[in-house]
Amino acid sequence: MKKINLSVIIIARNEQEMIRDCLESVCGWADEIIIIDDASTDKTIDIAKKYKTRITSLSEKTDFFQLRNQGLEKASRDWIFYLDADERITPELKGEMEKVIGDTKCVAYAIPRRNFLLGKELHWGGWWPDYVKRLYRREKLKGWEGDLHEEPVFEGELGHLKQSMIHITHRDLSSMVEKTKNWSKIEAQLLFNANHPPVTWWRILKIMLAEFYQRGLKLQGWRDGTVGWIEIIYQMFSRFITYARLWEIQNQVKGES
Repeated sequence: MKKINLSVIIIARNEQEMIRDCLESVCGWADEIIIIDDASTDKTIDIAKKYKTRITSLSEKTDFFQLRNQGLEKASRDWIFYLDADERITPELKGEMEKVIGDTKCVAYAIPRRNFLLGKELHWGGWWPDYVKRLYRREKLKGWEGDLHEEPVFEGELGHLKQSMIHITHRDLSSMVEKTKNWSKIEAQLLFNANHPPVTWWRILKIMLAEFYQRGLKLQGWRDGTVGWIEIIYQMFSRFITYARLWEIQNQVKGES
């Protein structure tokens, strides 16, 4: 397989079940594969060492935007593609990327993802089309910023590819709960830092009902069947946890003042 002038950056933390297929989808194709290991404690790195990769292992867990910036610093090719351990590149996407890298006026590209949740591909509820900005001309990408939802800073025009990549997210309920437990703390703290109004029972109820309306009715998440309904209700629960944590922070600070 002909290699292209591309650095693939993979950020991973305890992804021993997913990293092999991720690497298989890009090995032998990308010129350079860089793994930024976010303090993994499983066999993620042992698996990655079996492939032709450059690995940077961190001793402590780091914010995601900082991990993406570390990958940028270590990349040496003209183009950069960010790939998460639970994502895979399809042959069709490879072909389209080869074309735009060879002849393009855009400096960055957003790529649609096909999202699989609990083993089922979701088409409604805001899951499709799900565009993510991942392909960049290295010299035009200035870096990443943002504590919760990191965003790229680049100079130039953004294009959109047609071919999609695969995203195997939320493989089981345990991982869904674990993610909510971790991210809700960060989101609640950001809301507090932004001086969010005091949380009351009716505000919590309002935000949960708004989530149900947006995902379930407006974006028709119910059309994805049982998994669609699980996702709708789970996202309502996730919003509840975030605002309950915010309520907790506000009351702790109030009690200390």
